[in-house]
Amino acid sequence: MDRGIPRREFVKAAVAIGGSAALAACLQRESTPELPTGPDDLSELPARQHAWNDVLATDDHGNDVAPKHHVLRLMDYSGAGPPSNADRETMERSLRTLERAYPRSHEGLLFTVSYSPAYFDGFDEPLPDSVDLQEPKALAPFEEPALDRSDAVLHLASDYGSVVLAVEEALFGDAEELNGVSVEAGLDDLFDPVDRRTGFIGDGLPADHQDVDGIPASKPVPDDAPMYMGFKSGFKKNQATEDAVSIQSGPFADGTTQQLSLIRLHLQQWYEQDSRFHRVATMFCPVHADDGLVEGSGDNLGDTSLMTERGCPAHAEDHAREYGVVGHSQKSARARRDDTPIMLRRDFDSTDDGKASLHFLSLQRTISDFVDTREAMNGTDLAESGPVGQRTNNGILQYMTVERRGNYLLPPRALRSLPEAQPDR
Repeated sequence: MDRGIPRREFVKAAVAIGGSAALAACLQRESTPELPTGPDDLSELPARQHAWNDVLATDDHGNDVAPKHHVLRLMDYSGAGPPSNADRETMERSLRTLERAYPRSHEGLLFTVSYSPAYFDGFDEPLPDSVDLQEPKALAPFEEPALDRSDAVLHLASDYGSVVLAVEEALFGDAEELNGVSVEAGLDDLFDPVDRRTGFIGDGLPADHQDVDGIPASKPVPDDAPMYMGFKSGFKKNQATEDAVSIQSGPFADGTTQQLSLIRLHLQQWYEQDSRFHRVATMFCPVHADDGLVEGSGDNLGDTSLMTERGCPAHAEDHAREYGVVGHSQKSARARRDDTPIMLRRDFDSTDDGKASLHFLSLQRTISDFVDTREAMNGTDLAESGPVGQRTNNGILQYMTVERRGNYLLPPRALRSLPEAQPDR
């Protein structure tokens, strides 16, 4: 790798490439402090795998700030028949190595393991009624995604690219130590690789990585934008809480469901033809554009995107007729329960395959909650209101293509290692 490449771009490239050589190069270039190891008593860790918020950084408005670097490993269980207890114990030893090696935080390591409907089909008994895990499917008349049915997804996240790369080497490579902790077991003997996906999120990172298909040659992504489309997301008051997305009863209580979509971005028109007014109107709400509510990437909005405060969800049909456009956030905010969000987004951008992409990762109590939110976001009911079409002027639908989608159960920590469909906790 060229030492003339700026550090942030270099680290992203190393994470995307992966492997021991990329790890060695990343360690030489990344300003990684000497990290402490994890806790001695792992029983102190939370029951929920997805309980990340308490150990994330926050911005000046109290919004959670996602870890900068992400790796997704899609895998198939390599054993014949249902997993054995011996394989469960091996996997648990492997995952506990990660917890002992790094602090559980954005500056250390955060990770989850989730399982697909195809994985649970390998058991004689079905999942309990308390779990709503559906097969993935197309959710709009204009999309034809390939459907991911790999058995499991491992999600690794850290502010340091060298951390996620080192973890991969410990789990799937030849590393004998991880941050000074002995590696007792890996996952390479338990799983066959299906796909590896990488990404990043954070102020300035998209601008550093915009020389890819889907972004105009003029490289217009704002220098301070946390995501490719130029605006921030993840406002605290527009995210479901971890309590709200957690399964409430049954053996998988304190788990959740995870939806993962690979979305390709097409931002030539977004940046080269569309006005700032149109970008704000289609990302947020026409009222936001008309009243000049959004400055820059939207940091001035604080901890809310001002959807309900400005009456945007309730007046989506009126705005479609009046302005000829409806907003993405405006439509999505219609899928709420008691005026409370039902989805927790943890998505991030990507340059996998040299294309500007979004790995849309969401957590929700049931997959039905995701389906309802996606249907609201489609805005099919608004497509006959003035110039609003099935995709054009209908939020940001025309700027993206859903290429892949998968649904998963993210169990509680106690059941994360090759769980049975009807486990005895």
